Amino acid sequence: MKPLEIESLSFSIIDREAGKHDFPAEQWNIVQRMIHTSADFEYMKTICFHPKAISNGIKAIRSGKPIITDTEMAKSGIRKTETAHFKIPVSCLIGNEDVKQYAKKHGTTRAFAAVDLAADIMEGGIYVVGNAPTALLRLIELVKEKKANPALIIGLPVGFVNAAESKAELTALDYPYISNTGRKGGSNIAASVVNALLIMAFKNTII
Repeated sequence: MKPLEIESLSFSIIDREAGKHDFPAEQWNIVQRMIHTSADFEYMKTICFHPKAISNGIKAIRSGKPIITDTEMAKSGIRKTETAHFKIPVSCLIGNEDVKQYAKKHGTTRAFAAVDLAADIMEGGIYVVGNAPTALLRLIELVKEKKANPALIIGLPVGFVNAAESKAELTALDYPYISNTGRKGGSNIAASVVNALLIMAFKNTII
């Protein structure tokens, strides 16, 4: 089978096994791709959408606003065709030398430091957290202090320490987010959410 045939069949299987649900089409596009990435139907129960999340994300994409990730893995998983079409800069500062020095000086994680140093360039863009709860917690702090203003926060850190707690804090915030409850998540899942948004933005643009 060709790659597109495999993907199409996978989505058909997901639709069949998911059964009836109450997700609007745009939300289902995202949940479906998360399941496709993970083979985990639990995301149907744990996914959380702010009412403005999808519209804000698609608007940011169509405007060519930056996408910033907390890991190189998330960055590498984001589709190139659509980001090139919209001339979107995709970056991850985790390996930046300034980030390393900032983290060392202030005794923080590099993920935390990267959020601080990305505050200016994330304006109107999408910040993607798929690994580090410290990054998400710091981003929430900056948003509350009005020192950061991304159009959308994709908060899907994974793990046992502060992953669930950081997502709970995000979903309690009246700010555009796509997140989930619990410990599950990851860079691949976060990238799949971005990819679903990119595909929706691209298809609606070329129609």
